[in-house]
Amino acid sequence: MAALKLPHSPRLIHGRQSLVPFPASTMLFPKPPSSPLSNYSFDTSSGFLTRTLALFSPGIVVCKNSSLRGVRGNQSRIRSASVQRVAEELVEDQSKYSLVSGDSIRQRFLDFYASRGHKILPSASLVPDDPTVLLTIAGMLPFKPIFLGKIPRQVPRATTAQRCIRTNDVENVGRTARHHTFFEMLGNFSFGDYFKKEAIQWSWELSTKEFQLAPERLWISVYEDDDEAFEIWHKEVGVPVDHIKRMGADDNFWMSGATGPCGPCSEIYYDFHPERGTADVDLGDDTRFIEFYNLVFMEYNKKDDGTLEPLKQKNIDTGLGLERMARILQKVPNNYETDLIYPIIEKASALANISYPLADEQTKLKLKVVGDHLRAIVYLISDGVLPSNIGRGYVVRRLIRRVVRAGRSLGIKGERRDDLEGAVLPIIAEKVIELSTHIDPDVKIKAPRILEELKKEELNFVQTLERGETLLEKMLVDASSNAEKSGTVPCLSGKDAFLLYDTFGFPVELTTEIAEEQGVTVDMNGFDIEMENQRRLSRAAHNVVKLAVEDGTNLMNNINKTEFVGYDTLSTQAVVESLMVNGSPVIQVSEGNDIEVLLNKTPFYAESGGQIGDHGFLYVTGGEKQQTAVVEIKDVQKSLGDLFIHKGTIKEGVLEVGREVEAAVDAKLRQRAKVHHTATHLLQAALKKLISQEISQAGSLVAFDRLRFDFNYGHAVTDAQLEDIEQLINGWIEASTSLKTKVMPLNDAKEAGAIAMFGEKYGEQVRVVEVPGVSMELCGGTHVSNTSEIRVFKIISEQGIASGVRRIEAVAGEAFIEYINVRESQMKNLCSMLKVKAEEVTTRVEKLLEELRMSRTEVANLRTKAAEYKALMISNKAFEVGTSQKIRVLVESLDDVDADSLKAAAENLIDTLQDPAAVILGSCPDEGKVSLVAAFTPAVVDLGIQAGKFIGPIAKLCGGGGGGRPNFAQAGGRKPENLPSALEQAREDIISILSQKTS
Repeated sequence: MAALKLPHSPRLIHGRQSLVPFPASTMLFPKPPSSPLSNYSFDTSSGFLTRTLALFSPGIVVCKNSSLRGVRGNQSRIRSASVQRVAEELVEDQSKYSLVSGDSIRQRFLDFYASRGHKILPSASLVPDDPTVLLTIAGMLPFKPIFLGKIPRQVPRATTAQRCIRTNDVENVGRTARHHTFFEMLGNFSFGDYFKKEAIQWSWELSTKEFQLAPERLWISVYEDDDEAFEIWHKEVGVPVDHIKRMGADDNFWMSGATGPCGPCSEIYYDFHPERGTADVDLGDDTRFIEFYNLVFMEYNKKDDGTLEPLKQKNIDTGLGLERMARILQKVPNNYETDLIYPIIEKASALANISYPLADEQTKLKLKVVGDHLRAIVYLISDGVLPSNIGRGYVVRRLIRRVVRAGRSLGIKGERRDDLEGAVLPIIAEKVIELSTHIDPDVKIKAPRILEELKKEELNFVQTLERGETLLEKMLVDASSNAEKSGTVPCLSGKDAFLLYDTFGFPVELTTEIAEEQGVTVDMNGFDIEMENQRRLSRAAHNVVKLAVEDGTNLMNNINKTEFVGYDTLSTQAVVESLMVNGSPVIQVSEGNDIEVLLNKTPFYAESGGQIGDHGFLYVTGGEKQQTAVVEIKDVQKSLGDLFIHKGTIKEGVLEVGREVEAAVDAKLRQRAKVHHTATHLLQAALKKLISQEISQAGSLVAFDRLRFDFNYGHAVTDAQLEDIEQLINGWIEASTSLKTKVMPLNDAKEAGAIAMFGEKYGEQVRVVEVPGVSMELCGGTHVSNTSEIRVFKIISEQGIASGVRRIEAVAGEAFIEYINVRESQMKNLCSMLKVKAEEVTTRVEKLLEELRMSRTEVANLRTKAAEYKALMISNKAFEVGTSQKIRVLVESLDDVDADSLKAAAENLIDTLQDPAAVILGSCPDEGKVSLVAAFTPAVVDLGIQAGKFIGPIAKLCGGGGGGRPNFAQAGGRKPENLPSALEQAREDIISILSQKTS
């Protein structure tokens, strides 16, 4: 224990304690043991990562549970005397293999900067409050408005461990030692406080003293023109000149976009091979160096003409990659083999019955993909991003599909658990959740929902894969057929191969293997082109954090945040701080114009948390309180932090900046919003109580006329359950419970059990709305004082809106009365039309539906008989094909016969013509519709001709597709004008095929 440095005092990170020792510098880079293989075990009680040596020799076998316990001094029981001897040797020098954990690296970074005046802030969500980016891709992103000067800084300096997602280079995951989709960026930030000198000195102190990296292994890059940074590194820090590299703008000048804040940056690299010397060093050589710390000196604003002007407030934005530092300190060959990811890989390896250390590189690559991607997937779902085909949801879906593909190719099989129905991703994800404590403790709370989403998405995708196999088979048949006609070598197009890869999850290697078995090549050049096109689009969508110093910045700097007084009053005197028309500032606006008004204070609630903005009026009064201007407000939005933008129209007079106005909220509409917002809280409480505690909000709308509540749940809510929910909520309303609201620290609110609303961003102080005994939520919305104000609650619809997401719409209070009045009016009209009483409507409608069904059946029967008659009339047009065997063939059009009747006609003709026979019919039943059918007798099918495969290409000629069984198939299309030529092609094809088969 003498070689171990005792930990600092316990500190809180994300609400949890972390107490982890750290090795002294003399033990930091131990010589690797002679054994070629090693594994990891993490003792959470001590905070140590320990290696379990696996010595694969005939006489020595170390059990997997023989991990050394480090500070606890526990030695494993080892049966073999020879193994005992090896273990004793390891125990004597066990500090050599005790490595600092990823969790302790994170905590020590935060503690280091906290001791230097930085406020430790929690990680922001992976879903950014920023429309310019899809996901949180950088540690600085949550501070973007501060860097732009759009909102004032809350603290002069901060430090964070920010969770990030990047998918622009997802194909590199597992192929390099450092690429990830999910990663943690440790950062220290200065908002106009300290600058280059402190940032550089602290980064060096952190690296060489706190993390005790050998100075001679560290290299520095600086921007080629940044003499100031160079001098600080060399003269003040003491880095030798031959370890500082000047680099160009592409590498060391940070820009957020074409314009906006920018500046030079300086990076710290770790050298894995100092023995290679200092001559001709390339810091981009991944086999030797890894960049682990980037310091951005944000000191310029790039203007439209490309010139740089100094920023009034110079900022520091840094990022230290946690996974990269863990790789360095844990002395492993890549980021994936650190304790942050390797336990996940171990779990996947066990399920695949694979030894990761003994695996080939391709197998290791797939295991790394599983380990990396599942981290991203779990944290995205935890932050409310569910799999879908658009936006963020597509990122999750694509990552899940990559994991499923990798897992299936590895032969990963799940444990026998009926609740998983064969899914394996939830089993591996349990390890991700287990490791999440110090990253985001909310993940464990949301674990049931995360695992359910993974199971559902995986099982759905497996079915998609199977459909892809069917499509691949058809593509190969088409490729062979086309090649036969053209006399070329069968080749599957790159576009088709990419479709299988991107849509159906087929690895191109598997496509190539299956194709080769059937004598078909794959156009890999075409596939690579399609892949590069997708990558280019992905980079464009994900790779840039856009910042811009906009024209309105100076305006906003001169306006304080809006004081909201709407919790206590619905009217107040306020001063017009700014006016805007079409987004441009103006001094005065006259009657008839649409405007945006900024006030110094307001009673108007601005849209947030699902609740829409208040409506009302602004009144300007003159002498003797005579009105000189009236502005009708129809919407209120928040912008740039806490600025309330009142959107409306000047109905009378003229409004000027600086005038005092009376701001008055429409009290009736506010009451409707309050009723619906409180009812939303009651609805969520009822769903949790009666349906599942795991239900969580996925979105909401609190409007004047209704409420809408979206929630994560994999099944439809039954009518009986909806009735129970209504009854429970109306009982709470009748109980006349007074609500309680209070402001408290965020951590205290969470500890008290308050539920966070979806999509809301919370500061350190939060407002808690409680219906005692029923509900407690973090909410900035407006609410009733007593549940009795809601009066009554009624669910009007329940439906699924996305995979695993349900939606309930409901009305309450005055909106319920309106809803009932409309329904009553509709019922009166219906009774009048049907000439029955209200209680007789159901019976009358049932009778009408039965009559309609019978009429439709009669019409269908008549159509079928007409089609059969037409078929009988054309049966004499059949002709014979073949020499060794005569086959009767009929290819005809039946004009406007519908699909069902066309099928009946084909079946009738097959019976009439008898075996062997082939019938192909087409029709145009409606405008823009084509119906096709192919029917083959058993003797024709025995020749190897299948109706399903035959009819597909014919349908394509009509702009459609289809298929079916070998003896019978139907298809459709959207181009009736092509039917004659398609049937002619069918005639030629069937004659050609039958002639070859019977020659």
